[in-house]
Amino acid sequence: MNHRFSFQEQQTTGTLYLVATPIGNLEDMTYRAVETLKNVDVIAAEDTRQSRKLLTHFNIERPRLISYHEHNKHSKEEAILDLLREGQNVALVTDAGTPGISDPGADIVRAAVEAQLTVVPIPGCVAGVTALIASGLPTDRFTFIGFLPREKKKRAEELGKLKARTETLVFYEAPHRIEETLKALLEHLGDRDVVLARELTKRYEQFSRGKVSDAIVWFSENQPRGEYVLVLAGLAPELVKDFVEKPWWETLDLSEHVEKLVETGLA
Repeated sequence: MNHRFSFQEQQTTGTLYLVATPIGNLEDMTYRAVETLKNVDVIAAEDTRQSRKLLTHFNIERPRLISYHEHNKHSKEEAILDLLREGQNVALVTDAGTPGISDPGADIVRAAVEAQLTVVPIPGCVAGVTALIASGLPTDRFTFIGFLPREKKKRAEELGKLKARTETLVFYEAPHRIEETLKALLEHLGDRDVVLARELTKRYEQFSRGKVSDAIVWFSENQPRGEYVLVLAGLAPELVKDFVEKPWWETLDLSEHVEKLVETGLA
């Protein structure tokens, strides 16, 4: 085991702070997040333009702002690690929410951990959990899926793995793909209860509840607006047995059993 305290008085390397930011309502910004952003040496942002607006709102002027996103993460990773090795403190922020959840933040965290550098979370909003707790679906057990693969075959494979899961499932989806995703959910997981959350924490926050088929009909008549969190009911426990794969021998008749035993040398 590699033990590391997050806060040490004598530390020669810098700390990577994972700073959660609001997902819509700026009043959700924590005091600790503001103080952290004010005191670090560098802020690595998914979108510097978006983050600059946030910094301006909270009168944060001091830190240097650099970009770190999906398209430059490989080229920027070593540069950020070098800053940390030099003793500079770096804050990682995403466009909205918590870094490392469905964004490239997880990659720089993994690299920092492997380099034995200190990583400190500054917690706050997560859209998936925010939608889940208000969904009305079970919250005692859930699995966060995030964005499904765009390619149809890979998406089908991913959903196939989720068929027999009884816990609540949480997905993210963009407005231009929401109908396609709902149709895939209906095809592979059935017509379950679903909650669609949009504009979370904002003025026009909305929760739409019903069956997956209801949502498909609604979107066929109404234009999707905003990013969505889909909270989907798990498979009813009494139906799990229908999805459990039977042992190979149960599908064979008597002659096939004999043939199989001969093939394997057991007869």
